[in-house]
Amino acid sequence: MTATQDIAVTVRSLGKSYKIDHLGLAEPPVEAAEGGSRRRWPWQGKGPRQRMSSEIFWALRDVDFEVPRGKVFGVIGRNGAGKSTLLKILSRITEPTTGMAEIRGRVGSLLEVGTGFHPELSGRENIYLNGTLLGMRRRQIDQVFDAIVDFAEVHRFIDTPVKRYSSGMYVRLAFAVAAHLEPDILIIDEVLAVGDLQFQKKCLGKMKDVTGQGRTVLFVSHSLSTVNSLCDTCMLLENGRVAKIGPTESVTASYFASSEETAGSLLDLTADPPGDRFCRMVGARMVDRSGESVSYAHIDREVGIEMTYELLEPSTGPVIPNFHFFTAGQCAFITSPLPQPPASSGRHQATVWLPARFLNEGTYSVNFAATTPIPQCCHFHVQDQFCFEVIEDLHDEARHGAVHKVPGAVRPQLNWSMR
Repeated sequence: MTATQDIAVTVRSLGKSYKIDHLGLAEPPVEAAEGGSRRRWPWQGKGPRQRMSSEIFWALRDVDFEVPRGKVFGVIGRNGAGKSTLLKILSRITEPTTGMAEIRGRVGSLLEVGTGFHPELSGRENIYLNGTLLGMRRRQIDQVFDAIVDFAEVHRFIDTPVKRYSSGMYVRLAFAVAAHLEPDILIIDEVLAVGDLQFQKKCLGKMKDVTGQGRTVLFVSHSLSTVNSLCDTCMLLENGRVAKIGPTESVTASYFASSEETAGSLLDLTADPPGDRFCRMVGARMVDRSGESVSYAHIDREVGIEMTYELLEPSTGPVIPNFHFFTAGQCAFITSPLPQPPASSGRHQATVWLPARFLNEGTYSVNFAATTPIPQCCHFHVQDQFCFEVIEDLHDEARHGAVHKVPGAVRPQLNWSMR
């Protein structure tokens, strides 16, 4: 058992419930006696009477875990699994219904955009306010003030009220404040998924520095590659309960396996296309050379992964599609086109062709992104919504009689010289 002083966070039997109201039909009204009248409230019409009913919804239930000091602890799960609720409890934003969460040390939180700063105060004033709330003296804040502003790259706007900041500026300053004011425990939600790629790299590097100084990080993300590269241990939440805790690779592999049920090789995003005002993704599918959709890939046949995206206005520079291939929660490879992508407004298709005898047998997922290099910007990043299966004939002579799955993400047929 780890000594208590080496534990940064202890959670025992934690639960959070909410009362949910529903509006439904009541029993048919009893007719009033002759000559009588029925009284209605002003908002009630002449139709069937309505009544309110309620139920108790548990966002979290019986959650138990510990986080050792100086470690990066990942929390993953589908939308609605309870991740953000957990972080709000640990950040003391909301109270648990049952159980306890013991935090040993000062906490710095970076949750959804809009928390942690006073909108009417300037960036400078919010830095000093946050430092004061963490128990720091003005002299201590002075020592890290320049580093915060440099990291956030908001020199020109440091005396502007933060309500006038863009979301990217807000997140940059919020992260810089949370990381540089030396909290013992840094709690970070998926908010880092917004903004430019260069700043995301800076944030990940800073988090590694923070843990190298003996501080603790709790990190929520849908990006399995980020979780695998950053976190020592990981917890998977499903429907508000702990499904698995353990080494990150093992837990992310379980999450990926459970996500296969809701993902497939045909993705239609036309109802709510992700992206920004410049570029958005419409859908994706797996195709053969005739352009027909296919539901799985055969190891002996070439297959294409096609993404449809839309440029809402002509581009002055290249908008580059990026395909990130994963298997068992690990990034197998990333690919993007060498030819200049189209810059005209309208819908476009980007297809990457996977040659026969390239991928190994197994299940793969693809994350889709579109980026602009100068200035560096990620227009969208769609994760964990597209997957496909690669199958093969178990009697294929290339298996040399093997009956079990051949290990590896790829299995290319390479040229050999034999003597």
